[in-house]
Amino acid sequence: MPRLKARFDRLSHLFLPLSVLVILLLINLIKGADYFKITMVNRVLYGNIPNILFGASELVILSIGMTLVTAAARGQDISIGESGAISSAIFVQYVLNAGEVTIWTILVGLLISCVAGIVIGAFNGTLVSFFNVQPMVATLILFLGGRSIAFIIDGKVSPILANPISNQIGTVIKGVPIQTPIILTAVFIVIVSVVLKVTNLRLYVEAVGINPNTARLNGINPKRVIFLTFLLMGICSAVAGFIAVNKVGRHDSVNLLKFIMMDAILAVALGGNSLSGGKFSITGSIIGAYTIEVLNRTLLRLEVNPEAIKAFKAVFIIILMVLASPVVRVYAKKVMDKAKAFVAGKAARQTGRLKKAVVSITDSSVKKEE
Repeated sequence: MPRLKARFDRLSHLFLPLSVLVILLLINLIKGADYFKITMVNRVLYGNIPNILFGASELVILSIGMTLVTAAARGQDISIGESGAISSAIFVQYVLNAGEVTIWTILVGLLISCVAGIVIGAFNGTLVSFFNVQPMVATLILFLGGRSIAFIIDGKVSPILANPISNQIGTVIKGVPIQTPIILTAVFIVIVSVVLKVTNLRLYVEAVGINPNTARLNGINPKRVIFLTFLLMGICSAVAGFIAVNKVGRHDSVNLLKFIMMDAILAVALGGNSLSGGKFSITGSIIGAYTIEVLNRTLLRLEVNPEAIKAFKAVFIIILMVLASPVVRVYAKKVMDKAKAFVAGKAARQTGRLKKAVVSITDSSVKKEE
């Protein structure tokens, strides 16, 4: 029982994102019974579910990095879209100037873009961890100027990735039935899971997020941990930018990953993570990211005007945030405790009546025998 209760407590934070996801899927199912239908076109799987997994690839990866930053720094990085734009611009320029494009050219370009992402993360991390600048203020610098930097790297144009390898990375690899961005996202999730499993990263991040002073007394350097999470956020931004630019086949420094940081922050919150830091759940953030993608596609499927989608989404977010707020959670806990007490009391009363009935029957039997 204690193990079962502990497992339930660990999974309870997933109730909200899973509930919302199920409700959205049911709405789509009511809209059309063929919602879960998956077809094979040119030996590739297509349908609503594969499209959701494909469309949410960048958001899932960015949500993972945002979760770590939020948990340790107790704030958010609002420059992740701009970081992705800069690192992907460097990737595109390398590929275009490399001559013949091979798989090794793409891999080296990805590595270089990840290094660029790490440099950007180091810039933000230095401001936050060593100069104690609030995360949102520190990352506001690149939020305002990042796309201008990407535009300069592009050479004031929108360069096109006109090569078959980039096209396969952004769509499908010949002979593979699953779209490549879905595979890359799954691989990234597995890598992060392994890192969290075999290292003390989770312990250090949660310790610093809960109480940095206590963490310091226990031999953990809060500044280094926060700095590390921003480096990881830089890698996440680079990988997301790599996937995004290969999807569209060209680099648009103005619109690539534009405003995606809002969805990433929402995914973290929707996943049951506290935006004030501390304990975190990567699984919750991933589910939150896919839930947001389902929400976007559901509104389109319900024929909501594209200009009005943001308004509907804002109302939806308000409802979610109210339901997930500490006030509502405390009230819900009180209601649940009262319900449990009522059920326990009723069961006790029924047990008492049953005992009295047994005693009465026993006494009657004894009197008859006498």
